[in-house]
Amino acid sequence: MQPELAALLAAGTVIPAHPLALTAERRLDERRQRALTRYYAAAGAGGVAVAVHTTQFEIREPRHGLFEPVLALAAEVIDREAGRPMLKIAGATGPLAQAVAEAETAAGLGYDAVLLSPRVAGADEVTLIERSRAVAEVLPVVGFYLQEAIGGPILSRDFWQRFAEIPGVVAVKAAPFDRYRTLELVRGVASADRGAEVALYTGNDDAIVADLLSAFHVDSPAGPVTRHIVGGLLGQWAVGTRAAVEVHGLAMRARGGDHAARGRLLDMATDVTDLNAAVFDPAHGFAGVIAGVHEMLRQQGLLEGVWCLDPEETLSPGQSAEIARVRAAYPELSDDAFVAEHRDEWLR
Repeated sequence: MQPELAALLAAGTVIPAHPLALTAERRLDERRQRALTRYYAAAGAGGVAVAVHTTQFEIREPRHGLFEPVLALAAEVIDREAGRPMLKIAGATGPLAQAVAEAETAAGLGYDAVLLSPRVAGADEVTLIERSRAVAEVLPVVGFYLQEAIGGPILSRDFWQRFAEIPGVVAVKAAPFDRYRTLELVRGVASADRGAEVALYTGNDDAIVADLLSAFHVDSPAGPVTRHIVGGLLGQWAVGTRAAVEVHGLAMRARGGDHAARGRLLDMATDVTDLNAAVFDPAHGFAGVIAGVHEMLRQQGLLEGVWCLDPEETLSPGQSAEIARVRAAYPELSDDAFVAEHRDEWLR
C-alpha cells in the first residue's frame, strides 16, 4: 500500500460501502454508478469499498459478470477525478481459491486492500486463518466480523489474535452488531504482537457514534493499552456521506479533548441510529437493507430505482415512508442540500 494511503487508513477515515446502480432491466447503469463514486469523493470520504455486501454479492454470478466491471468503474473515477489520495478497497468472498482470485483481480485494477468476508460455508476458524494468509499474499487485508443475522460466524478472541498476527493484515471492521463481540474482537487484536499495526474500524451501523467515542482499555504484549476505533467502513455511510465525514471529524476532535464536539455527537447519536433503522430495516430482519440504501439515493435523485440483481430483494412494507420521515427529521444527516446542489454535475 502506498505510504500516504497506509497512513490514512491507520489514522482513521470514512469509507462508504459502494452500492450498485441498476436500470429497470437490472443491468448496470454506468452513468449513475460513476455518479455515486463522484458523490463519495466530493463528500470527503477517505475511500470506497466496492464489491462488498452493499454492492450485492450476486455481481459475481456468471450470468451477471459484474465483479470486474464494477471494480473498474470505481477505480477509474477515483484515479482520474478525485484529485487526492483515496483508498480503494475491494470485497472478496468465498473459499480460499475464489477469495485469492478476487484479490488478484482487484490488485490488477489498482486496488489497495481487500475486505475479506468471513462468510464461508463449513469453514472453521483454522480454515479462515489459512484463507486470510493466502489473500494477504496478494493484497493487504481488512478483516470483517460480520453480524450473525446475515450469515456471519461467531469468532473467538483467539481467532482475532491469530488473525492480527498475519503479515499484511492492516485493519479490522467490527460489525457483529453486538457490544460483547466487538469487545472480544478488540481484545483479540490488541493481544497480538503486531496488534498495534492493525487499525480498528466500525461496521456496527447501530452504534456508530458509540464506537467512535469509545475507549477500549485492554491488554497487549507490552502491558495495558487504550485502543480506539479510528474510522468506519459502513453501508450506512453510502448515504449521508458528507454528514458522516462531519461525524467522524467531531469524534476525532472529541477524542482530542473538545468537549463541545463530544456533546454535539452525543446529542445526535440516537438520531444516527434512527436514520439507520429506517435504511437498514431491522424491523424486518434487515430484509430491505440494500434496497433501503437505494431508496434513500432514489429519493435524492442519484438512483433511478431500488432494483437489485435479485428480484426478491426489495423494500419492506412502509420502509420508503420511514426513509422519507428520517430525511425530513434529520436533514443535517441526510446530505439532501449537498446532493441537490451537485447531483446534475455528478450525473454528467
